Amino acid sequence: MNIRVGALPQGGGMTMLTRAEIGALGEQLAADHLAALGLRILARNWRCRYGELDVIAADPTTNTVVFIEVKTRTGDGFGGLAQAVTGPKARRLRRLAAMWLATQEQRWTAVRIDVIGVRIGRRRTPEISHLQGIG
Repeated sequence: MNIRVGALPQGGGMTMLTRAEIGALGEQLAADHLAALGLRILARNWRCRYGELDVIAADPTTNTVVFIEVKTRTGDGFGGLAQAVTGPKARRLRRLAAMWLATQEQRWTAVRIDVIGVRIGRRRTPEISHLQGIG
């Protein structure tokens, strides 16, 4: 996938993306990455009064439901992917995952929380890092 972030389709220079657009692009790239790994996307941007889950996916080969936090960056100013999800953030993700699971009829063999980092702008193609089972 060759995406030149910031390049206009007409080739007429650069454009600035808003934080929301950068986040949406990162989430789309993460969903595409997960689909390429064979996971089925169940939901995106699931919200409740306590917060949001970026992507919820299922691994049909292991009957695992995976809750994915997507961190999209345009630089290195906020630290690496390992520092992106702190202890309190991991607890909040577990709580949100439990709330989503309570609304589902399907039962899963396993539950996992992953973090996908998408770095945009440093190279011509986005860089994707995937940490599995963070909490």
